[in-house]
Amino acid sequence: MSSNVGLSTPRGSGTSGYVQRNLSHLKPRDNAPYPMDKDLDSIRNRRQPDKEILEHDRKRAIEVKVFELRDQLEDDGVDEDEIDDKCAALRKKLEAEQARSGARGAGSDAKKLKSHQVHELAQAKIEESEKLRKALGISKDYEEGSHWRRQEEAKLEAEKLRALRDDDDDRDSRD
Repeated sequence: MSSNVGLSTPRGSGTSGYVQRNLSHLKPRDNAPYPMDKDLDSIRNRRQPDKEILEHDRKRAIEVKVFELRDQLEDDGVDEDEIDDKCAALRKKLEAEQARSGARGAGSDAKKLKSHQVHELAQAKIEESEKLRKALGISKDYEEGSHWRRQEEAKLEAEKLRALRDDDDDRDSRD
């Protein structure tokens, strides 16, 4: 028998003869590496976008467009003072456009975001959740599961009233 597994030799059995321990019967650990129900609220609200990073990315996008214009004008051989004037005008125009459309138009840009843009993705997710909450008419102070809690409280209250009525009926029938 090879390693006490029921085979005298692994030859002809279609196996390599390597024996592994069966770990499926082990008890789960108390300190699980994944979140339990009590930790879900902290995870759900964990990632808030950093306003400074979002502002930096917004300004950087403007400066990239200004730099592209500057590079193009320098290649065309335009005078340095005229380049500065055109770049300043473009910068003001782009800042005004972004101020008009809001801090960030995430509605259309959210699908174009990359996975490394975590702050932009978090901001887009918050905006999407807010839009959905408004569309469904959910109040801001809504607590998940509160409907069931209210239903249970109403059920308990009805049972108390029923018990009081039964006590009153019993007293009336005795008299």
